[in-house]
Amino acid sequence: MAPHVTRRTALTLGGALAGGLIANPGVATAAPGPAPATAAGPHGSGEPTAAEARTWWTPQRQVWTPIGWKGHLFRFDVFYNGTTVCQPAIALPPSGAPTLKPYLAQYRGKDFQVTPVLPSGGGIPPLADEPSYLHRSDFGVGIQGWREDTETPVLWTEWRRQEGLVLRQYAFAHVPGGQPIDEPGGPIHAWQRYAVEWVDAHDRPDTFEFALRLSRVYLQHFIGPPEQQEAFVTIQATPAAAPLAGPLRTDRIWNPDGRPLTVRVYDDTGAVRMVVETPAGATIALVEADGHPGVYDLRLSVPAVEGTHLDVLLPMLAQPVADADAEWALGWDGALAECEAFWSPRPPTASAISTGEHQVDQFFRRSVQLAEIIAEKSPDTGQFTFLTGSFGYDLLWSTPTSMVSHMFLDLLGRHEVVDRHTDLFRAVQGVRQPPGAAYRELPTDGFFATPLSLQSFDWLGDHGAILEGAARHALLSHDDAFLERWLDPIVAACDFIKRACEHTGHDGVHGLMPAAASNDTGVEQQSIWIQAWNYKGLASSVRLLRRLGHPRADEFAAVADRFRTAFGDALRAAAADAPTWTDPGGAEHPILPTKFTGPDSPWPFLEAFDTGALTAVWAGLLPAADPLMRSYVEFFRVGPNTRVFDPHHHTALDRVVLDHEQSSGEPCYSWNLFHTWQLGDRDRFLEGMYGLISGAVSPDTYISGEHRNAMYGSLFVQPLITWAARHAVIDDSLVDDEIQLLRLCPLAWVSADHETTFERMPTLHGPVSLRFRLSADGQSFTVSYEGDWVDRGPRRTLLHPPALPGLKWVLVNRQRYAADDVIVLKPGR
Repeated sequence: MAPHVTRRTALTLGGALAGGLIANPGVATAAPGPAPATAAGPHGSGEPTAAEARTWWTPQRQVWTPIGWKGHLFRFDVFYNGTTVCQPAIALPPSGAPTLKPYLAQYRGKDFQVTPVLPSGGGIPPLADEPSYLHRSDFGVGIQGWREDTETPVLWTEWRRQEGLVLRQYAFAHVPGGQPIDEPGGPIHAWQRYAVEWVDAHDRPDTFEFALRLSRVYLQHFIGPPEQQEAFVTIQATPAAAPLAGPLRTDRIWNPDGRPLTVRVYDDTGAVRMVVETPAGATIALVEADGHPGVYDLRLSVPAVEGTHLDVLLPMLAQPVADADAEWALGWDGALAECEAFWSPRPPTASAISTGEHQVDQFFRRSVQLAEIIAEKSPDTGQFTFLTGSFGYDLLWSTPTSMVSHMFLDLLGRHEVVDRHTDLFRAVQGVRQPPGAAYRELPTDGFFATPLSLQSFDWLGDHGAILEGAARHALLSHDDAFLERWLDPIVAACDFIKRACEHTGHDGVHGLMPAAASNDTGVEQQSIWIQAWNYKGLASSVRLLRRLGHPRADEFAAVADRFRTAFGDALRAAAADAPTWTDPGGAEHPILPTKFTGPDSPWPFLEAFDTGALTAVWAGLLPAADPLMRSYVEFFRVGPNTRVFDPHHHTALDRVVLDHEQSSGEPCYSWNLFHTWQLGDRDRFLEGMYGLISGAVSPDTYISGEHRNAMYGSLFVQPLITWAARHAVIDDSLVDDEIQLLRLCPLAWVSADHETTFERMPTLHGPVSLRFRLSADGQSFTVSYEGDWVDRGPRRTLLHPPALPGLKWVLVNRQRYAADDVIVLKPGR
């Protein structure tokens, strides 16, 4: 059926042409790079799977994953090696810099770190004297995962010991009472269990000794001369930072008969820093670490018997004895039961996804929880906000973080969560000054920015990103109450873009947004990044206003048309004067700029891909079939950067390439994914989607990194993965007023053994539910498709049967169709 795939692609592209989305489809492109080595693939297709994609890279290094409570001010960060960081006052490097959130200043100096130390050479290894990269001791790789029998996110970390046993740490966070957050900075505890998970029946010790090293936080974001371009993103163990300000002590321990013990560890004020319960036959002792005053080892010895465990209660902040005892009285089971009651309810709008690929399904399950953990209810305003990260980026970069709303949670039906974490921007609209000299002559009415107490760096793109989040949420949620609050701010934000594009008192390209700060360097440029985000927000707002019949819809549509034309003209003019590169076939192509005017950025290689011209397709400024777009995406596949690409280096500052169709710099900005989606380039699209699932997030805990091997504790990549997975199966974006079903659906999700479900998936027309399954003989494919249309529904729906050998029939809602062509369903079906 190979010709059948080509025919469907042609039909889909024809529909896109009819919808006015793709131009110049016959433009020749550089020869594609070699296809990745694959196994037979599902149904012998050669397509990748999530499991195969895990083999494309070495395991990710120095991952940390937060556990916490929805909206709490604090989170516990658990590293790949089981180390738990309690750092209530997060400051960006350099160490000792003022905390950027003013309301966290009261918590400075109250950090605490618990490091499990396993025996080596017959004893407990001492704390090193000199600083070193964390990964130097253990390659930076551990064994972790989530318990799957609980709705509560319970993280486990495992140590496989040559002594003949497996020790596992389990950890979850609990707030006293188990209720939604009232006091943002109130008590929060990590419950931890160290369990002997398995023992060798023939060769094992009688007891197993390990230690919990208690200190201040000494895992730090490295500062200093870079090694392999890893400055600021590699974790360094800095022993000089480890000593606690005061001594620790425990209850008097006298246990000659080896009975179970409950032991409190107190800080120098008499508050409880930790509680430990040992099993029968165990021993416990608190000793000061050799050569490191102020660092303590809690030495523990437990019987090497399967099922033996000891429990630890770790408060974020040292607690009064009575409060610690009240939490301890719940016990592991009682605390977990309260957590189950807290985490189990789901809003009625929440989507449900079951693909049959375990990694994919668990990714969605845990990612939606992590989104509310990497968030807070800010005590200065009482409002909820998403955060960009935990431990590393405990602030708000509004542009990338906005993607968590409009490309992730809203697409999964978590509308109430998005609404609650977006509302804070209304209070600061028109209050802040845009970060560019050209804007000082313009009124700030309508301008969106980050609240100052949360701001990391000020980007002009934030305005468009916040607008896109609000408009897209309104489009997908169909929430009248949200519109009641947000319609006027959305219109005012469009007015700001209109004034900026009409402003001529600057030296840049007129008709576009003038120069401003668009990245963390503060350099003022008329960058493509600024144009992409502001145009995207404007275009989505126009769609919304037209749906509502708003009197200014056509006015802003005309602004968007002029914006798009000015951008295209400016990019073509810049391309004509740009330096060129030569493809493997000998043809020359322009190297597109990242900006139209302004000084160069210190990060030219990174920005060329991650915030450069490839964003134009996602934004809707240019189609993927445009010669400039076809040429430039090939630059990152086969261009000169590939010759100097070193996958063993950390590539945050290196020349960027497409590594299995994801950005080697910042995977969350793999804008080429929108090119392959729009063009129907199935092989590259699936390679990119699966590459992100396995190579840009931890395939064990599903936490994301800003770069591979660095700056975890975030959800940078969840938006692209979610957008790709949803549009592969249910696509309301390719052609206006149409829904495409299964156009790019992975064949791994088509099975006779599993019914794949995408339930209550929000679309521009209302939520859609799709279920499908292959027959045992592979000859028929059964599809159930329902739309709960808010309006009249899509003009038409196209269903793309999977390209499977032997498939003859497709049954859609019990109506039979031949499987040899794209199926046009009746309106409303």
